[in-house]
Amino acid sequence: MSDSITISGVIGTVPHLTFGKNGTPITSFRLASRQSHRDKAKDEWIVDESCWYSVTTFRQLATNAGKSLSKGEHVVVTGRLVIRQWNNAEKSGTSVEIIADSVGHDLAWYTTTPVRSGVPARDAADQTEPEPVESFTSVESATAYETDLGPIDRSGDGFVPVDTDADQDAYARLDS
Repeated sequence: MSDSITISGVIGTVPHLTFGKNGTPITSFRLASRQSHRDKAKDEWIVDESCWYSVTTFRQLATNAGKSLSKGEHVVVTGRLVIRQWNNAEKSGTSVEIIADSVGHDLAWYTTTPVRSGVPARDAADQTEPEPVESFTSVESATAYETDLGPIDRSGDGFVPVDTDADQDAYARLDS
């Protein structure tokens, strides 16, 4: 079975860059994706069980992923879903793999500065310093924010940013 899929989650293992027999770069890592939902009756967030995916990238994407990604980072992966049944003498199971077409940092968690692959970096004098971004410090501050069109209420969309180092560490330890 093979379908296209987009998953956002946390990199659960150190991305591993290797090379195929013909020298093709290959980077692989495990990705944990979990959802949460609001239990209105209990007035609390319920975190569902994590789903784990093996992610494999090839060629230039593999080279860039190997240089850019680290364990514990939030990413968005789009690619072809491959589900395989396997068994050996002792056990059997199902592997769920994404052959990635694209991988990038999840901008709900980060800001980035793109650097084109294989292109010399611009002179530092040509670059302007980005404006500082105010980060969310609590769930309450994340439920509404201002845009050019006025305030936007996010209280019902399920988005709750991680706001403590302990929360970030918990994501990074998912594969422990």
